[in-house]
Order: sequence, then structure tokens, then C-alpha cells
Amino acid sequence: METLKSLYEYFPTAVYTGKCLVFISEDWRVELTEHKDSDYTKTSSQPSVIRVRVFKKALNGEFVPGHFEDFQLPSLSELAEQVEKYVQLAIGANLRERAE
Repeated sequence: METLKSLYEYFPTAVYTGKCLVFISEDWRVELTEHKDSDYTKTSSQPSVIRVRVFKKALNGEFVPGHFEDFQLPSLSELAEQVEKYVQLAIGANLRERAE
């Protein structure tokens, strides 16, 4: 959860639920979750996997899961930049300003 907490500082419009980071607007919901490698036989410390899930609001008002992507970059700034670029292209909005 350390990576999510750090990303929370990078994205001021996010809401941290303790489990994930959420960006929500009238038409979109984006969730970032952190996953650790459960293979304890590895000796090197791998960076966490950050899964970005994009949901689109359907006509009935429910958020429908769309696509997702996993990111595993060692540099926090590069991770944040790539996540931001991915979401901007997916929903056409800037996460640092507001998710629409």
C-alpha cells in the first residue's frame, strides 16, 4: 500500500479508500489497486504491481468494468506519469486536474 499512498500525493483529485485509489466523475470511475508478488522464493525485491481499472457509466447509471492494465515500474515518478498517460488516453481527461 506504500506505492498507492505515494501515488495519492501525486494525484490530488484521487480518493484513497485504504484499499485503492479512486477517481470518479459523472461518466467514469478509475481504480488503482496495489498487488504484491506472492512468490516468496524470489530474493530480489520487485516493485508492486499497480492495476488500473477503467469503468464507464452505462445508461442505467451503473459503472460497467471496461479495460485494465497492470503497471510495474521501479520509479514512482515514471509509474505516475505512465498511469496518468494511460488514463488520459482511456477517458480523455487529465487526472491531476479532474476526472471527467
